[in-house]
Amino acid sequence: MVKVNYQYEKRKKELDKKRKKDEKLRQKQQKKNNPQNTAQDAPPVEEIPPQMIPAETPAETPQK
Repeated sequence: MVKVNYQYEKRKKELDKKRKKDEKLRQKQQKKNNPQNTAQDAPPVEEIPPQMIPAETPAETPQK
């Protein structure tokens, strides 16, 4: 019967965690060093067309 090598699996998990952590840290530093580039990378904000804005209902308008 084959013996499972738990140390190998544990080490692989640790290395994966470390790699992900380093990648996130690198991305944060890159954003911090280049703040003007992040606005260019972001998708453009779309304006809401007037027909998409809900009209006021009679319950929302103040009664005199």
